[in-house]
Amino acid sequence: MIKILNVSETSPAELFERVTQSADVSEVVSDIIENVRKNGDKALFYYTEKFDGAKLSSLEVTEDEMNDALMNVSPEFLGILYEAADNIRSFHKNQVRSGFVVSDKPGVVMGQKVMPLEKVGFYVPGGTAAYPSSVLMDSIPAKLAGCKEVVMVTPCGKDGRLKPEILAAAKVAGVSRIFKIGGAQAVAALAYGTETVPRVDKIVGPGNQYVAEAKRQVFGRVAIDMIAGPSEILIIADKSANPRYLAADLLSQAEHDRLATAVLITDCADLAKSVAEEVEIQLEKLPRIEIARASIERNGKIIVAESVMQALEISNEIAPEHLEICTDDPFDLLSEVKNAGSIFLGHNCPEPLGDYFAGPNHTLPTSGTAKFSSPLSVDDFVKKSQFTYFTDKAFAEVAEKVAAFAESEGFGAHARSASIRVEK
Repeated sequence: MIKILNVSETSPAELFERVTQSADVSEVVSDIIENVRKNGDKALFYYTEKFDGAKLSSLEVTEDEMNDALMNVSPEFLGILYEAADNIRSFHKNQVRSGFVVSDKPGVVMGQKVMPLEKVGFYVPGGTAAYPSSVLMDSIPAKLAGCKEVVMVTPCGKDGRLKPEILAAAKVAGVSRIFKIGGAQAVAALAYGTETVPRVDKIVGPGNQYVAEAKRQVFGRVAIDMIAGPSEILIIADKSANPRYLAADLLSQAEHDRLATAVLITDCADLAKSVAEEVEIQLEKLPRIEIARASIERNGKIIVAESVMQALEISNEIAPEHLEICTDDPFDLLSEVKNAGSIFLGHNCPEPLGDYFAGPNHTLPTSGTAKFSSPLSVDDFVKKSQFTYFTDKAFAEVAEKVAAFAESEGFGAHARSASIRVEK
């Protein structure tokens, strides 16, 4: 059963504890990356057969496979994909920005250029579940940013095929190329390139601990979005909340992963007890009961706080990936939220609404990194350059100051570069 903790009787260590890691996989991942770097496609075929049980003749999804997938997706689901994509596009287009020019001093022009990354790759998890939602969330911001090539990697089934829902989402989102590879080997292929898989400039998207470790190891060779940990939800609720809804929302994240974290903080002891009972009732009905129960027993907790404001303080320290504020007046509390990946307000905004349909991104900072990181956005797929122009007269007015600054740091050549231009 999910544990109930009272703030006044619980140590900070227990309140804020997360179990987010299992075994150290760094050495295994390092070997995989090195093999892919040296042997390219040969290594990818080997690992796909070893880990996914699929003996492939080709790594890349063909046009025929795309067309077959579209034929095997119901028109209703395809319509939902298009509507979700429109919502995601409508939200993220507000993040698109251009450069700027500053010319408020005579003879001086400065500015910033905003340019898309040329090639980006994104990882879509496979394994125990398939995520067409991640296809939309990762690729649409990249397309809005103007990236020329958007490459997707995702593990295939033993039959060498991808789920039609995944391919349909890729078609809706306008993904350039798709490869049937997963795990650390897929990250390595995107980072170094192979005979078939192009090297990209940035890799985004969540995955298991092998994928996360691979992203960590290739960072610097390519950019990455973040090191994603297990999924998390934290709910702040008062007596106005429905315990059945809260239990369902906690379990919506618990079923992701045995290491997932589901936390409720409330100022109502009766609500805490009711939610704990509901969690047990609803657990028994879940198709992924083993995963969800392991998550609840390992990382699940209900914290009884003295007030909603104290609940917010605890939440800000935890810095959850997903934060639900289940009160009658959630906007009154929004300004007090300092650290959270994505915030869901009110009784009718469950976290899955954000996972699939509303529009804001669902690739979010985990493991407390919301204290300094942000959701995936168009900004993740652009780079910026700055430029400066001075006329001879404008430069002459500041040359001595530039030279003096350089001399103060002991760089005579820097100083000479400035002063030589104004010598008589």
